[in-house]
Amino acid sequence: MGRSKTRPPLRPGTMASVRRRRERDGRSRWHPAAGLRSVLSGRSVAGQVFVLHLVIVLLLVVAAVVALVLQVRRDSTQEARNRSLAVAQSFASAPGVVEALGSPDPTAVLQPHATAAREKANVDFIVVMNTDGIRYTHPKPDRIGRQFVGTIEPALAGEPVIEEIEGTIGELVQAVVPVEDADGTVVGLVSSGITTEHVGGAAENQLPLVLGAAAAALALATGGAALVSRRLLRQTHGLGPHEMTRMYEHHDAVLHSVREGVIIVDGDGTLMLANDEAHRLLGLPEDGEGRHVLDIGLDPGTADLLSSGRVATDEVHLVGDRLLAVNQRPTDRAGGPPGSVATVRDSTELRALSGRAEAARERLNMLYDAGVGIGTSLDVTRTAEELTELAVPRFADFVTVDLFESVLAGGHPDAAATLRRTAMTGVRGDAPLYPVGETIRFVESSPQGRSLTTGRAVLEPRLSDAPGWRAQDLERSGQVVEYGIHSLITVPLRAGTLVLGVVSFWRSEKPEPFDVEEQALAEELVARAAVSIDNARRYTREHSMAVTLQRSLLPRTLPEQTALEIAYRYLPAQAGVGGDWFDVLPLSGARVALVVGDVVGHGLHAAATMGRLRTAVHNFSALDLPPDELLALLDELVARIDQDEAQEEHSAPVTGATCLYAVYDPGSRHCSVARAGHPPPALVHPDGGVEFPDVPVGPPLGLGGLPFETADLELPEGSRLVLYTDGLVEDREHDIDVGLELLREALSRAGESPEDTCRAVLESRRPGRAGDDIALLVARTRALAADRIAEWPVPSDPAAVAEVRAAVTRKLAEWGLDELTFTTELILSELVTNAIRYGGAPIRVRMLHDRNLICEVYDSSSTSPHLRYATMTDEGGRGLFLVAQLAERWGTRYLPAGKVIWAEQPLPGHKGADEMS
Repeated sequence: MGRSKTRPPLRPGTMASVRRRRERDGRSRWHPAAGLRSVLSGRSVAGQVFVLHLVIVLLLVVAAVVALVLQVRRDSTQEARNRSLAVAQSFASAPGVVEALGSPDPTAVLQPHATAAREKANVDFIVVMNTDGIRYTHPKPDRIGRQFVGTIEPALAGEPVIEEIEGTIGELVQAVVPVEDADGTVVGLVSSGITTEHVGGAAENQLPLVLGAAAAALALATGGAALVSRRLLRQTHGLGPHEMTRMYEHHDAVLHSVREGVIIVDGDGTLMLANDEAHRLLGLPEDGEGRHVLDIGLDPGTADLLSSGRVATDEVHLVGDRLLAVNQRPTDRAGGPPGSVATVRDSTELRALSGRAEAARERLNMLYDAGVGIGTSLDVTRTAEELTELAVPRFADFVTVDLFESVLAGGHPDAAATLRRTAMTGVRGDAPLYPVGETIRFVESSPQGRSLTTGRAVLEPRLSDAPGWRAQDLERSGQVVEYGIHSLITVPLRAGTLVLGVVSFWRSEKPEPFDVEEQALAEELVARAAVSIDNARRYTREHSMAVTLQRSLLPRTLPEQTALEIAYRYLPAQAGVGGDWFDVLPLSGARVALVVGDVVGHGLHAAATMGRLRTAVHNFSALDLPPDELLALLDELVARIDQDEAQEEHSAPVTGATCLYAVYDPGSRHCSVARAGHPPPALVHPDGGVEFPDVPVGPPLGLGGLPFETADLELPEGSRLVLYTDGLVEDREHDIDVGLELLREALSRAGESPEDTCRAVLESRRPGRAGDDIALLVARTRALAADRIAEWPVPSDPAAVAEVRAAVTRKLAEWGLDELTFTTELILSELVTNAIRYGGAPIRVRMLHDRNLICEVYDSSSTSPHLRYATMTDEGGRGLFLVAQLAERWGTRYLPAGKVIWAEQPLPGHKGADEMS
């Protein structure tokens, strides 16, 4: 190793040191642990053989496991098909099944037998049903009487059906077979099903054998590789040709590439080696290697140090015009040959570069801090303040930010408009600069005006010599100079082609003026801040638009009604406008609908989607549909919206929309509730007890495929029904179960009024920065007094109309509504006559004395009358026209077994006072 062109041989000391080191480490003699380490390292031939064996074994194991899993899955599915079909056929042909299907109560006879047979046969369910698919038996009693989910048409034709479906309990196989009487007529169906995970089990028995074989193969591969490693270590003594070549090349490359001089001197003071940097720094002759260090023309102090071999640490020597730092250590401390190694570095160049490096490091740190510390919020003013706080006092003594007023509101900048001082930070607070909040119009000759006009930074090294700057405000500029501010840099805040404002950097403490390099740094700082300010401006604009849209879509006032006392709260998320919404909708018959919904996401799209869903609920509620049917229509609407928007490239589908719809009837105190992926309602009883009623949950809107279910609740008068969105009970700190428990505790401590309940719930939550919108709706129930309800059965005889009129007249006189007698008799006469003529028995008449006088006629027909104009020759067709003219509102409400035609009349002199008891 030296400066010659040919490569010198490796010094004997190198191999000796390697051997001694290996002897000290105990590696001169082969040891099983050493062979194993060599094998596992993967860098030797033995290690490569071992890796190859390992890959082959692993591939074989993976192939065996995959084949085993596929075989077990196929066997499990076939076994499930055979078992389900056998159980279904056995039960269908069991004695007494045909007689039980013809009995008055098949469920009472067949349910115990089906349960016993299911447990003995080890299947998941046995369902007996009629030919229409209505279940007589089921493991869950609440599913009895409902429609069977599956294919039954082939079984009705006498052929068994086996199908694989994805059920609520996992992948399952179910079979449907017919039940035939003596003459071969299909009188019922039997279905049996089992999940595939309950059959099989061969994999657990065969897998240990496969893994055991793999372990044995790995052990043999490891032992073989260790034997190969043993032989190689004995032959090469642990050092192969490639290793020796790499070691020499690495030593040579390192010595001649480092920026420090390296000198090796033996115990006699002979120079053994000097790299290129040592020759340059010490001025060594070309033939210096092999000569004594005292004879090669070195500085006497440096030569004495190198020949002495003593320890030296950063010892400075003057060699020519260079200050060299020398470090020297002996080489025989660890059993090496006698001599010393010295390193030499030029401290003169380091000292010259240290000042510039420190300044560059500070600027890089400032730019890094700007990237991290500016733009932490989407607030324009706060982002401007972060820029000023970063630059003072590290870069300037005072920093001001002036933005166009339209930018602060989220709009586009207007070059002709005034600016407003948005932020200012300084080393002192008494500087005579424009204060924060001041509106400013810079003249064209000022540095700020030139920056705004040209879009470039302006450097004024000496403000006292800048007449254009003084023209802005002679009095204030004189005060600024007298205060000691002497240098200025103005940089426009540019975001693309838009100029949002201007930033001014003022210097007073440091006597040197700003220079060109500092101007470049100022431009870089402002460029980074401009991106954040423009993002905040865009966010402010979009947020304002979304808030305006959302407020226009949410209900501003609640409609007048007497069935419920209602209070509500709406808290928008900190991240932006969301899609939470609620509504209160008066229905016919003094009933009231409550609805709460949530569209996942934030921004304009979520708010617009919320408005579309709210409008749809308004329209669907006018049809007086049950909650489950209304949600089904809403689900279909969302699916159609997704299909329409999927055709547009930049449209986003309505994903994650949920809804809860409840209808409360003050006459019966019944409440029907259905929900689509929404959190359950909370019910606070009059005694203060809190529960979450079991309302079946359906899928979120737009998914389709599954029906919605309605829960019927009976609410005592004075109960509080609490509806909310998931933002109230879910956040990043806890899941919904914890949130529901916290809500339960808050409701148990709340006052009786809905306002007190809303206040207690939100105070208990105390969100610092809510990540989602919160909609809260609390409704306390009222009941319509019994003396405000009148109901009569009506025989299907036209003569009964007169009796109804007489009863109505008496009840109106009792209620003090004699003024409505004529119109009420006429309305009910027409409605009852239509029910007798076109409807079906039974027929009932009901009158409700609420905010309005409500007349209802019920019949069992589902045919709804239609309003039309009768011609001169028609004998009928004018009844509903008269009803529409006399009543304030009228309509039809469908029931599971018939319909109700209703009409409302305003009370004389009534302004909507509370008529509930």
